[in-house]
Amino acid sequence: MSAVALRAAASDAAAIALFRSLLAARHGRLVAEYYFGGADSTTRFDVRSVTKSIVGALTGIALRDRVLPGVAASIAPYLAPPDTLDSADSGVTVHNLLTMTSGYQWNEETGDDYNLWISAENHVQYLLDRPHATAPGVTFTYNSAAVHTLGVVLQDAAAMPLPQYAAPLFAALGVDTVVWEPLDRGTVNGGAGIALRGRDLLKFGQLFLQRGWSGNRSVVPEGWVDEATRPQFAWRRTFGPLSHVTYGMLWWVSDAAPAAFYAWGYGGQFVYVVPSRDLVVVATTDWGNLSQVTPQALAATALGVIVNDVVPAAR
Repeated sequence: MSAVALRAAASDAAAIALFRSLLAARHGRLVAEYYFGGADSTTRFDVRSVTKSIVGALTGIALRDRVLPGVAASIAPYLAPPDTLDSADSGVTVHNLLTMTSGYQWNEETGDDYNLWISAENHVQYLLDRPHATAPGVTFTYNSAAVHTLGVVLQDAAAMPLPQYAAPLFAALGVDTVVWEPLDRGTVNGGAGIALRGRDLLKFGQLFLQRGWSGNRSVVPEGWVDEATRPQFAWRRTFGPLSHVTYGMLWWVSDAAPAAFYAWGYGGQFVYVVPSRDLVVVATTDWGNLSQVTPQALAATALGVIVNDVVPAAR
């Protein structure tokens, strides 16, 4: 790693008012750890949609352990009762929730659907009551409520609360402090509701860099890691400094050189993995104090520190 480049990355991050942490691991070793704005190594960062990638890891574990029969399984047996599903809802599969192809009419990228959903009394039923814009499996539509519903499916299939089901995953990584956002009926927000320390986020990225292995123990199946971090779609987009962006299964993917996959939370929360550089980078921001900048702009700026500063530092 270039020490000069890492210091430049820290300087660039410090110049961004809402930047709060920047960490990097190379070859499994911590090589950079910077905190800003009063944050430190004990701060638990609410990383919003990074939660989705953790729920994806739990899904891989559930499939390995036959807690779920397969990705083609309908969500219906795990949601009723008390939730009410129609035939279109019953056609939604675990795979649809993993790939954002459930088909529900939804817009949280430029619309207000997330805020309307989070204020609902029953978060699963709110989604089920939405009309289907397309049949399941047809179109990518980013949908946090769908991933929360996947967490509820896991909770029902495992017959235990989602945080309890997730505990062995975190224990295997040496993570002892996890906070989940509670929602209705004993559920937690599986779409955007976890808070972790910076080093613990780095450990999660390192787990996926190591294809699910922690030491000599397979925590998440190798095949699942490979599939989840592989592009599932033909489309490609550009976001901020990064081109060729597409989606895997609850991970974003860029196949621009050097190829990377990353967990991405609202307002610039990132766990960014570059396999060819044996590199993991974590960035977090104070998304709760947005006033002078949009969440998209803040995320693009934070991603720029990763892509333009930290990744090139890995020689």
